[in-house]
Amino acid sequence: MNRLLLIFISLLVFSQCGKKSVDNYTFKVSLWANQNHTWYLAFDHFKTILKERSGGRINIEVYPSEQLAKEIESIRLIQAEVIDMTVTASLLSNWIDVAAFCEMPFLLRNEADKDYLINGPLGAQIKKEILEKTGLRVLGLFERGQRQLTTNRPIKHPDDLKGMILRVPNVPSFVTAWSAMGAKPTPMAFSEVFTSLQQGTIEGQENPLELILSAGFSEVQEYVNMTNHVMSWSYPVIGERQFERLPDDLQSIFLQAAQEMQDFERNLYLKNQDKVRQQLIENGMEFVQVDNDAFSKKCEAAIFESLSIDMKKVYKDFITGRPDIINIDN
Repeated sequence: MNRLLLIFISLLVFSQCGKKSVDNYTFKVSLWANQNHTWYLAFDHFKTILKERSGGRINIEVYPSEQLAKEIESIRLIQAEVIDMTVTASLLSNWIDVAAFCEMPFLLRNEADKDYLINGPLGAQIKKEILEKTGLRVLGLFERGQRQLTTNRPIKHPDDLKGMILRVPNVPSFVTAWSAMGAKPTPMAFSEVFTSLQQGTIEGQENPLELILSAGFSEVQEYVNMTNHVMSWSYPVIGERQFERLPDDLQSIFLQAAQEMQDFERNLYLKNQDKVRQQLIENGMEFVQVDNDAFSKKCEAAIFESLSIDMKKVYKDFITGRPDIINIDN
């Protein structure tokens, strides 16, 4: 009898231990942004509210500054289920063509265009294809602001770019656009940019103001040329297989917390914009107004012609459907 009781107690303990391991989930987040960036701060907020609301059943580990992997490698690691989450957008064009519209140079002219893309049919298509073709679930949207060009000489017109070696992310439309404008675009991981600028391997780079500040580019670049060439955003994503491991109650908690993470990041972004520009000026950077129309016209045809037949149709459908219609002769 005592033996049977001992077996019963052992089985009960084992079952409880097994249940505990199943009910606790840890998600690793890989970011290329550093700890001063709004994305890291947003994920830190996400980590706090998730742990509280899940009763400690969900834990988020956030690794900034490419500690785990560069962005494109992070995506592959999520797909392999080695890590779980990252922030990405146009780099997904290496998997799906339509992701190029997340940061297509000179496609969006104002916030109305941006809202129409994100919240309209094209935005829905992008998120759908991200899930179906890459296995990543979009959890929200992080603001990035307009991308600007930094250099050590003022750039006011595309002609000033001739032969200049510029770092760009590994996105085909970026390479196409800057090549058409006369520069020599060089795809490079973000973690390598500061050192390459310092050593003169590259002569310029382009990113939103907040990232220019947080990455310390004012130490190695003198000018912010206001090209406004991309109105950008990115998506926090999680591997769909990893998300589906959560039970229904935790999925609901997770998605609600992700929405609050998005709102938290946006509020930080809006609050910081004026401060960021002023800080760059105080750090010695000079802001240069450029001939935006000349930049746009110089690369518009090249970008359009670089698209596949299907993506050309998507492009035309978007620009003829947005709030202020412009004509395309192609």
